[in-house]
Amino acid sequence: MSDETPLSDSDLAVRAQGGDKLAFETLVERHKGPLFRFVRRSVGNDDDAYDVVQDSFVSAWLALLRFDSHKSFATWLRAIALNKCRDYGRRQSVRRRFFRFLAPKDMEISGETDVLLDQEQERQEAARLMALDRAIAALPAFYKEPLLLTTVSGLSQQDAAAQLNTTPKAIEMRIRRARKKLTQIMGDAETGQ
Repeated sequence: MSDETPLSDSDLAVRAQGGDKLAFETLVERHKGPLFRFVRRSVGNDDDAYDVVQDSFVSAWLALLRFDSHKSFATWLRAIALNKCRDYGRRQSVRRRFFRFLAPKDMEISGETDVLLDQEQERQEAARLMALDRAIAALPAFYKEPLLLTTVSGLSQQDAAAQLNTTPKAIEMRIRRARKKLTQIMGDAETGQ
């Protein structure tokens, strides 16, 4: 490896396919930040996002021999993370139903946090961002995935369509509807509905 010119993702992946753990560690270091941001928006909190990202990298390591070095490693890794986010969503759905079933009838289950009106502006902004994260995490995957792929990961609508096996026009429509739902959810949260 040259100190002046870092290896491309594809070169590192090929080395990792040959058993070079240092090459894979370099890929992890290179992609963990963007992947965490992508997953965080999908699952809604840091702790679960760390777990999903870790699962994604473990799966990538185990599936590395199936990676085509002529394609984008970042896209391949994001597809793995997207599947892990879907798995997480299914598990959360089962847990919610289970706990709802077991909860006493007089117990109210609420995931909302109280935001004090007299907090400084920075804390209010942090609360709004947390509410947005929860709202995004609450979106159905059908809307959430194209929104995250284009806004967080920076893919074009055409690239997001290719990753989700649909058309760019369908992605455009799903993003529009996702934004409309987010606007509604955020508006309802601010008015207390």
